[in-house]
Amino acid sequence: MSSLPFAESLGGSLLAWSGLSTAQKILCAYALLMAMALMPTLALSWVDVRTLREVGIWAKPMKFMAGTALFALTTVWLTLLVPGKVCQGHSFQWIAALIIITSLFEVVYITYQASLGAGSHYNTTDPVRAILFGLMAVAAVGLVASQAWLAWVIWKALGTAVLTPTLLAVLLGLALTFVLSTVSGFMLGGRQPPAGVGWPVVGWHTWQDLRPAHFLAVHAQQFIPLAGILAERVAGQAAMPVVLAFTSAYIAAWFTLSWMGMAA
Repeated sequence: MSSLPFAESLGGSLLAWSGLSTAQKILCAYALLMAMALMPTLALSWVDVRTLREVGIWAKPMKFMAGTALFALTTVWLTLLVPGKVCQGHSFQWIAALIIITSLFEVVYITYQASLGAGSHYNTTDPVRAILFGLMAVAAVGLVASQAWLAWVIWKALGTAVLTPTLLAVLLGLALTFVLSTVSGFMLGGRQPPAGVGWPVVGWHTWQDLRPAHFLAVHAQQFIPLAGILAERVAGQAAMPVVLAFTSAYIAAWFTLSWMGMAA
């Protein structure tokens, strides 16, 4: 009798997995691959004490592996929040491919450069590395453009369906991920963050560092939809204004962090 809840849970999990489209399953598998790559990289960081600009050389690969896994899983999660069969269409297959190709290029190049004890970002020491740095910018824009594309696909699939607070939050989160990330990404590309260890875990600095703003930009795909779900559950008829207010505050926070990052 004690195994029955586990069996029901396992059965439900298998049913949920079987209900995913091929593209969703591939994104989940890709996220798992990134998570698996993170483990040996973390172990390597304990024994390889080389640093670059006063930070361990494996810190950046680990951040990108973790971020890529979260980005892929969030994309799948968002498709489960919307009605219709967005995940079944050809567009979503191409969106998944765009996410994998662009992010994998960045992770592989960043990890390779780390193995050499060299930087990937801002590294223009020779023509090849200068070209690859430029390609990383193209890949980054392509990665977040996948979210704008998904927002458009969801919007078209909605048709005459009622726009709920959660749906609005999903659309806003996806669109802002593209817009804010593209802007902050180009600003960051032209302004290298300060050297040295900053805040715990993330390593950012409070001033002259655009990475906090870029973090908000990239993770709009999680924070704003989560706010929409919470607002719909607890705010009742005020949920829609709450979503709009939260989004406005989010954009204001991004502007504030961007200003702090661009401070002289």
